[in-house]
Amino acid sequence: MNKIAPIAGLLCELEAGIQRLTSPNAGLMTGPGTNTYILGKEEPIVIDPGPEIPEHIDRILEFTNGDIFSILVTHTHLDHSPATHLLAKETGAKVLGISPPPLDHQDTTFTPDKELKDGDTLETKELKLTAIYTPGHASNHMCYFYDEYRCLFSGDHIIDGSTIVINPPDGDMYDYLDSLERIKLINIKNILPGHGSVIDNPREIIEETVKHRIKRESKVIECLRAHPKVTLSELVQYVYDDIDKSLYFLAERSLLAHLLKLKKEDRVNVTNDCWQLFSSN
Repeated sequence: MNKIAPIAGLLCELEAGIQRLTSPNAGLMTGPGTNTYILGKEEPIVIDPGPEIPEHIDRILEFTNGDIFSILVTHTHLDHSPATHLLAKETGAKVLGISPPPLDHQDTTFTPDKELKDGDTLETKELKLTAIYTPGHASNHMCYFYDEYRCLFSGDHIIDGSTIVINPPDGDMYDYLDSLERIKLINIKNILPGHGSVIDNPREIIEETVKHRIKRESKVIECLRAHPKVTLSELVQYVYDDIDKSLYFLAERSLLAHLLKLKKEDRVNVTNDCWQLFSSN
């Protein structure tokens, strides 16, 4: 599969019948931009139309000749789904995914024609996709597995070159790790992420991601032993002493996700905004 780096506005054929178009929304949280995937030719499927950027929407319409069979969304964060309602209005495409939760930073315009469930399939004359429910980064996150090519459209569950932020309350570290373990069981050849290039060593990357999160969790416990009864803003300085301080505001969200996971497992407690280990840990 073609591993060419994403370039905003450039349509790249990754495999026969799989094209990637990257949105011009590069940034700290989006890397080179959000990847939109266009599958098939007779009955095109669009995965993650991206943000509501007119030039990106026009490019999708141009490359599909305004003929879209279905639009699939991995999750409803603002860099992945807002273009959906405009494309659906323009083309009559059927929209599939999971409705957004009633939280901030969600695409409230996203209203699927069909609410997907784990294991649902979508078939056209050319291809078959299976929906895999993968909560963690987002509570309504879906990945899509393309059987013929054994590739996984991973949205933000796994991205190229970086770990993702797990941001409670929509993000959940316990669910995220559980979802990673689930997709390890699938015979995946390539991962096509929501941001970045094709990942051709999926099992290695998944295992490295799990290992990284568990290592960070161990550091959380270690730092709580050394600094009992500590606030989140204090703890982040100890747990993430290996990153630039300018990124603490992001790290603090994933740290909270780790702490909430440990609390769910009855390993830590919080009182008056101060976190501490239970004595048995």
